[in-house]
Amino acid sequence: MRRLLTIVVFVVLVFIVALTGYSIAWLLLIKAGNRLTRRQLALRPGMSVVDVGCGSGRFTIPMAQQVSSTGEVLGIDIQAGKVQRAKQRAQEASIKNARFERAGAGEGRLDEERFDRALLYAVLGEMTDRQVALAEIFQALKPGGILTVTEGFIDPHYQNCERVRQLAHAAGFVEESCRGNRLLFTMNLLKPLTR
Repeated sequence: MRRLLTIVVFVVLVFIVALTGYSIAWLLLIKAGNRLTRRQLALRPGMSVVDVGCGSGRFTIPMAQQVSSTGEVLGIDIQAGKVQRAKQRAQEASIKNARFERAGAGEGRLDEERFDRALLYAVLGEMTDRQVALAEIFQALKPGGILTVTEGFIDPHYQNCERVRQLAHAAGFVEESCRGNRLLFTMNLLKPLTR
């Protein structure tokens, strides 16, 4: 009985250590991904941005500050609770140029040629129909607009560089740049001025 108890305790401890390591790795990946993504977005005052899969507004609110009062940011997410939390966070931060809607890319809710930038941060793999979603984002961007896609290998829905390139190319995007590596990358995809 003691031996069995020792084995159970050992297994539980290994599980806790593995889970803690995973959590730490996830947090480090998010921090690195945040820095990489912010650089790649290259936001300027006056820009119009859509944050697809915005969650609780982790990127939306800082982006709204970067584009200043002359710009605007739309955050969309399919989870009503996340959208509500994002609205609350924006209100607490006195952000007036960000708005949030419960919607998903591919539902036909984004206006055509409205945005200078679009962001997909670790959400591409969660989309039911990635091709339809990317086609709508493509239409929503102004000519010369950029979609920034960030993916990290710890995400259970991780999409590798090659898969992102294939999906983006099929939607009409041209790869502008890709920074990072297999573990974490941010890719900028350009909507050409002419098709």
